[in-house]
Amino acid sequence: MMRVMSAADLRHQFLQALAPESQFYRLFDHLPGISFFAKNSRFQFVCANQHFVESLGFTEETDLIGKEDFDIFPQRLAENFRRDDEEVLKTGQARLNIVELFFNPQGIPDWFITHKMPMHDKRGRIIGIMGTTQSYGQAVQNVHPYLHIDRALAYIREHFKERISIEELAEMVHLSTRQLHRKFVETFGCSPQAFIMKLRVQAGCEALQREDAQISQVATDLGFCDQSSFTHHFHKLMGMTPLRFQRQFRLVRR
Repeated sequence: MMRVMSAADLRHQFLQALAPESQFYRLFDHLPGISFFAKNSRFQFVCANQHFVESLGFTEETDLIGKEDFDIFPQRLAENFRRDDEEVLKTGQARLNIVELFFNPQGIPDWFITHKMPMHDKRGRIIGIMGTTQSYGQAVQNVHPYLHIDRALAYIREHFKERISIEELAEMVHLSTRQLHRKFVETFGCSPQAFIMKLRVQAGCEALQREDAQISQVATDLGFCDQSSFTHHFHKLMGMTPLRFQRQFRLVRR
């Protein structure tokens, strides 16, 4: 009598038989707006779908392979990506719904949602990371339609440098302040107030990298009551003062 294989055995047998050049991740090329990537334990890109490749300004996947985040992204972003990667490699636990902020030249933020998972070899050892990233707008439509905070996020995106009333945000999306708080914690891991402050500080990181940037003016432009308040919140989130960040960035550029 032929032995009936368990589901785990059947899956294992099939994956074992895959040829290295199968490139199953090419399927992501047919999912609009979704980027796929994989890195080895040295944080080098080893494969990516075409959308990810082109979004970074490359033409072919081979142009990207072997590069690290620090070869492609601004220092601050690369540091954020590396911290997440190190955590996945160290703990072996997936990091899901990572919200990452990018600012366009006009200083307007756009959000992306990234998922990262560890990759294992045949012996179960972690040998790398694979992940996907997608603009938050698309992810909301396709993955998180139940959150009901789209309008609040759109408002924050346009007005984060101003004083924003949490009560008005909640009314805007027809939720109580407690419900709005819960939705933000579920999605971003923090309260609406903390989210806005994080956005302001990250905008501050971008602004401080300009050649003529003055800390006091950056603080004013971002809606802080004074430079002291900006320094306090910046240090709390970034682990250093704005002045130290600015000096470190300029030292790296040299």
